[in-house]
Amino acid sequence: MPIDQLGGLTALGAVLAPLDGGGPRTDAVVQRISAAIGLGVMVDGEQLPPELDLAGQLGVSTVTLREALAVLRNEGLVYTKRGRGGGSFVKASADVVQSNSLTRLQQLSVEELRDIGDEHFAVSGAAAALAARRSLAADVTRLRALVTRMRETADPFECRRADSRFHIEVAVSSQSSRLTRTEVSLQAELSAMIWLPQVAVDPAEEAATHHALVDAIEAENPDLARELAESHSVAHVRRLIKLRMELRNE
Repeated sequence: MPIDQLGGLTALGAVLAPLDGGGPRTDAVVQRISAAIGLGVMVDGEQLPPELDLAGQLGVSTVTLREALAVLRNEGLVYTKRGRGGGSFVKASADVVQSNSLTRLQQLSVEELRDIGDEHFAVSGAAAALAARRSLAADVTRLRALVTRMRETADPFECRRADSRFHIEVAVSSQSSRLTRTEVSLQAELSAMIWLPQVAVDPAEEAATHHALVDAIEAENPDLARELAESHSVAHVRRLIKLRMELRNE
């Protein structure tokens, strides 16, 4: 099974699942497609599904989807070609992703960052503990492959993508669809900010931490797996809060 396949669920399928009721629909579509781009499940130059298909997948009207695509074009995340072979395409250069992520970080208050961190602390810890109880040999193999990808790649974007996929795969290994979808949502919100150059995350250190977590999952040690996942989550949020406070004082 490919690394990008999440058991019976793909990352793209999880991010672009039908929207829940309530809230502005256009904004929700923008957030979902931005999340897919930020996680790297939609890559630079990739064509989005036809409007009718994508609207149906998200459970919105084509009018709402077109409004969302207009916003994404203004944000520099998609572009549209007309005529034969036309459609909407992803524009996800590292510079665009980093610029949008830094803007997003500046929009969040310290209290909001802490709140997001609290949710990730709870979800990642529970997912890791359940993965230690429920994971299959194939799950461990996928997790180790992602750790290897992080350790060996020199491309910061690929390293970030492997990191976010790792966290999602841990949730998949928990065999909880709800935890998986929540982890996808949290990774979409946090991943690109965590890997901003200003945060200065050490890929080797990240890979070592992930390696230890896989060992705990494979050893069926839920207490250690939970502890490692929670400590990892806390460390990332602390770095983001530190950067947010530095930006506020500039």
